Amino acid sequence: MTDIAEIAVRTAIEIAFAYRNGETSPIALTEYLLDRIEKAERDNIFITVTPARARKEAEAAEARYRRRRPLSILDGVPIAWKDLFDVADAPTTGGSLLFSAKTPKERDLVCVANAAAAGMVCMGKLNLLELAYSGLGLNPHFGTPVNPNDRNTHRSPGGSSSGSGAAVAAGLVPCAVGTDTGGSVRIPASFNGVFGFKTSEGRIDKTGVIPLSRTFDTIGPLARSAADCAVLDMVLRGAVAVDAERGDVSRLKLVVPKNLVCDEAEPAVLANFERSLDALGRAGATVTWRKIDAIDEITDMTARHGSLTAAEAYFEYRDVVESEKVHSLDRRVVHRIFRGREMSAHDLLSIQNIRSKAIADLQTTLADALLVMPTAPITAPVIAPLEADDKLFHEVNLGTLRNTMLGNNLRLCGLAIPNGRDNRNLPTSILFSAPHGEDRRRLGFGLEIERVLSGMFDPLPAAA
Repeated sequence: MTDIAEIAVRTAIEIAFAYRNGETSPIALTEYLLDRIEKAERDNIFITVTPARARKEAEAAEARYRRRRPLSILDGVPIAWKDLFDVADAPTTGGSLLFSAKTPKERDLVCVANAAAAGMVCMGKLNLLELAYSGLGLNPHFGTPVNPNDRNTHRSPGGSSSGSGAAVAAGLVPCAVGTDTGGSVRIPASFNGVFGFKTSEGRIDKTGVIPLSRTFDTIGPLARSAADCAVLDMVLRGAVAVDAERGDVSRLKLVVPKNLVCDEAEPAVLANFERSLDALGRAGATVTWRKIDAIDEITDMTARHGSLTAAEAYFEYRDVVESEKVHSLDRRVVHRIFRGREMSAHDLLSIQNIRSKAIADLQTTLADALLVMPTAPITAPVIAPLEADDKLFHEVNLGTLRNTMLGNNLRLCGLAIPNGRDNRNLPTSILFSAPHGEDRRRLGFGLEIERVLSGMFDPLPAAA
């Protein structure tokens, strides 16, 4: 029988195949991962582990495989959830002391229930930045998750779905689910070296998820392949079939912005980005560099009028930040929320009008092309200086989110794909985006892009 440590770092789909061909079983893999999660407790990746539920679901999946009647392609595959999602019999903290004293939830949220109906095994709830409001993933209440790509220096795991990215990269689960409001799936994917899919607004039901910005909040998977993202997108929506079709690379058109997205990027990020574009061009894709006016429009809009996320976050948490409860919150989160208090009705209406125009302009510019850029202009930064200097924290945070926030403001869906490492062995990532509602096409081309770029990035090896 194949070493279970090697099976555990396969993709979710490959793990399901391992069940089918008898290499391992849902019970065996679940027990192995529960042991790995327990040993990694000090890495601050999980907030709540659900071993009783995991074992019960693994046993049921194994019985179905014995009968050759799996519920779905991912039956028996372990999964974990950012702690914004309600999981029955577990508390939901939002990474905050505001919610940590609440009693366990009575039922699963819709997407959690959909995964359970597909036979997936719930391993527990993952750490995140408090209220999901940052791209760096620091959490003073539950500890900051360890980025497994550097065991010697504590580096940012990305945010806000910090535990989700770290859990997949560290081999604790093959897939996880996060939310993305300004980059919170794509940044952890970039910093940890996994795949992350930001879905279109409304594609996956987010009813009941602890909100940050009800306009921008989306749900998306973090996984080890584009194919996993496509299948997880199906599962989370409660669909019964994957609606993505593999796109032919010879029909792939890529538009690379000349403005902003590569500014001040680290050398390795740029080198791996250009190497990826060269590979796609050699494979038959059409790559065009051009100035994207919509990017300048959104950048100027934010500088002049502020962030819609800040305004909506202040609306959601006004009663908290304007009360004594504010002292229980991370000061950096409070700082960002208070930016929304400073905004006027004129600012909000200006944002709505400018954003609508920019979205329409970009759709015209792209036509049937994908927008491509580095997911983040930097690799995972060291945490200690960020903890010591709030001004530096906010500067690095905004710089980290710069490219991904464009996707939320311009109403894009996007797939972040690992595309190399720097000289410190830290991952870099490339982001392919399409207009709202084109998730099917985005995922379809993602399968082919992954094939072309395969070999450029080496995942972390199996645990010893």
